[in-house]
Amino acid sequence: MEQQIIFTVTNDLTTDQRMQRICTTMQNAGYQVKLVGRLRQNSIALNQMPFDQHRINCRFEHGPLFYIEYNLKLFIYLLFVKCTIISSVDADTILPCTLAAKVRSKKLVFDAHEYFTEVPELQNRDFIKNIWKILLKTCIPLVDGCYTVGPKLAQIFSNMYNKKFEVVYNMPIKKMIIPDQHKIDIVLYQGDLNIGRGIEQTIIAMQNINAELWIVGDGLLKEKIVELIEKLHLGNKVKILGKITPDKLHEITQQAKIGINLLSDEGLSYRYSIANKFFDYVQAEVPSLCANFEEYQTLNKQYEVAVLCDDNETNIRAAIKLLLTDILYYQKLVGNCKQAANHWYWETQEKMLVSIYNNLVHG
Repeated sequence: MEQQIIFTVTNDLTTDQRMQRICTTMQNAGYQVKLVGRLRQNSIALNQMPFDQHRINCRFEHGPLFYIEYNLKLFIYLLFVKCTIISSVDADTILPCTLAAKVRSKKLVFDAHEYFTEVPELQNRDFIKNIWKILLKTCIPLVDGCYTVGPKLAQIFSNMYNKKFEVVYNMPIKKMIIPDQHKIDIVLYQGDLNIGRGIEQTIIAMQNINAELWIVGDGLLKEKIVELIEKLHLGNKVKILGKITPDKLHEITQQAKIGINLLSDEGLSYRYSIANKFFDYVQAEVPSLCANFEEYQTLNKQYEVAVLCDDNETNIRAAIKLLLTDILYYQKLVGNCKQAANHWYWETQEKMLVSIYNNLVHG
């Protein structure tokens, strides 16, 4: 009997590298996979994938009304779609997934990409945060399998919810590198344009640096970023490239000399995160500026591929200048990236992921 997995997210699917990897892996493992997200006003056409994709059209773009609308529509969709396993990705889809799974007696999986109740957007918003906490404490004990992106979060969640969380690192698929790729003086940020990711501080730091900053991504912070660039008269130095599909993103990343993976210390979600961009830079053999947090410290001890840095303009400027001027140190980090790239890639994580779902079906 063929097993069907429905994965649910709140984004529009086009640039979600982690979910594209997860869905492809499970499809290749013999499951019939469908990834469900939402259709936004500025959504681009979906790329052809080895798994099915479905986007729910929502009137509201963000805020409480969006979550209410999307969760209601997702619940109705899950009541009737063919499936044997429902997988909720993060807290923002767990309620409709839990209700539908219990109503239909389906297996339920929870994939925690982050410490949702500790994201910067929920700091100083105790009422909203408590609603999410109650939701998670109600739903997670009902799931049949759980996993997250790193050891520290797995430990925290396992203790908090009395459920064993496995670790599936957010690593990219093993990439081909263009031989002798000429690195030009580009500092690259890739990812969502959200608060607390060192984007504004990096822009300010670029005033005194002889290099360009390329920003790949989109998000709520975009308008403020554009205003800051105009205010500092950095239009000739800072370029916003917008959303780029994962296949094209790797080509751009290889051109860069330095990657940016900075975070503010606003909440435990950032402090214990391991962003996919950290491993993306490694696969492109690009040293990075990285948040000086526990999980990154551990990884950087294995292979020194990054300069660990706090997210203030002075430290960012000094770290970028170090990597641009100290050629021997820079080449050392590039060599370490080459070594790490042979160990930190998605194919090393697939066995754990497949075993989680196989245990639900055959265990």
